[in-house]
Amino acid sequence: MTQGSDDRRIVNTGALARVEGEGAMRVEIVDGELVAVHLDIYEPPRFFEALLRGRSYTEPPDITARICGICPVAYQLSACAATEDALNLIVDGQLRALRHLLYCGEWIESHALHIHLLHAPDFLGCDSVVELANLDRSAVERGFEIKKIGNRIMEVVGGRAIHPVNVRTGGFHRVPTARELRVLRDDLVRGLELADEVVDWVAWLVAERGPAWNLDHELVAVDHPTEYPMMGRSIRSDRGLTIDVAELLDHVEEYQVEGSTALHARLLERGRYLVGPLARYGLAADRLAPRAAEAARRGGLGPICRDPFASIIVRAVEVVHAFATAIELVDAYRRPARPALPLPTEVELRERVGPGTCVGHGVTEAPRGLLYHRYRVGGDGLISDAVIVPPTAQNQPAIERDLWAVVERNLHRPDDELRRLAEMAIRNHDPCISCATHFLDLTVERS
Repeated sequence: MTQGSDDRRIVNTGALARVEGEGAMRVEIVDGELVAVHLDIYEPPRFFEALLRGRSYTEPPDITARICGICPVAYQLSACAATEDALNLIVDGQLRALRHLLYCGEWIESHALHIHLLHAPDFLGCDSVVELANLDRSAVERGFEIKKIGNRIMEVVGGRAIHPVNVRTGGFHRVPTARELRVLRDDLVRGLELADEVVDWVAWLVAERGPAWNLDHELVAVDHPTEYPMMGRSIRSDRGLTIDVAELLDHVEEYQVEGSTALHARLLERGRYLVGPLARYGLAADRLAPRAAEAARRGGLGPICRDPFASIIVRAVEVVHAFATAIELVDAYRRPARPALPLPTEVELRERVGPGTCVGHGVTEAPRGLLYHRYRVGGDGLISDAVIVPPTAQNQPAIERDLWAVVERNLHRPDDELRRLAEMAIRNHDPCISCATHFLDLTVERS
């Protein structure tokens, strides 16, 4: 760095292709002081909300699943929740249980991917999962085995592992037999044992290599009276927000940020907030399955965790919870008499809606956080308006705040170390931002 009255250090990232867009980061340091941090996510102009307009209310589960290859079930089930809300359909009993099981499969495969391929290499200074495998092959193989079991759940319940085809408004196209689900049980028991091992492993990684951190974001998640957050109709925060899903847009505002085509989101009352594993755990740790609660205790987690670098432990605990819940759902399963609730006929829909439109709101917990859908449906059964608020948009301000804090505390570090910490700060939060093992390819310019 050149010494002088205007020493400038600029850390840039270029735009990299990933599942849901491209990312760029710029850090500017002047005279040893951090003056600017910008994280920009450039969503490609896919226009999914516009694509839904004019389509039948039955189509969103299949269309929105294509938004993400990592968490298609989240988009499908939030879409179903919104369209079913518009039609006053209540999917419960074994049909809801099957959806819960399908979601467990997605949590398992998504968290396993993030933990082992995207996040854990950072703690050991590895540039890729290949390097990690050279250090600890058994850990990587265990991660792939866990992911494979999650994919298998999605295949049996959803029809295939990526972009499942069996989900529909009102239920499923086909429901599995009890025997088909029981075939999964041995793998689920094996997966539960492996998931316990992962908790111990990542807790060691954080204790040995993770910088201790605490950040004061407002935590927001789906709320359910008895279940750990995955599906529900209510939303709450750790600072007093308690609302029905239909009220979400009365409290959350999406807004444009200069230099980015991705929207950010904030709470109108208080601004920045955080969704995802840390929020779910902080709001509902008392609703974890007993096996997962014990894993959390063993992993060193208290009743709340505000350390984003320890989010890898929370994700591992959620994998334990998903396996334990899946076993319970399989054991209790009784094949429902019909695969889906009957949908209204054209005449019934026109009579119900009249000359206007009906509005439906849906929310579920994607592996990376709260995912909201809203649809306006006319008497002709066509969607006239759609709103989708993904976790990434909601977490952007919190991630940017984390970046600022990380960089500010580590200005003394060499460029390469600062780059690695910045990468970790981003990968802590969101696997859809960090689908590539190296999300950030930083270059440093000095003048």
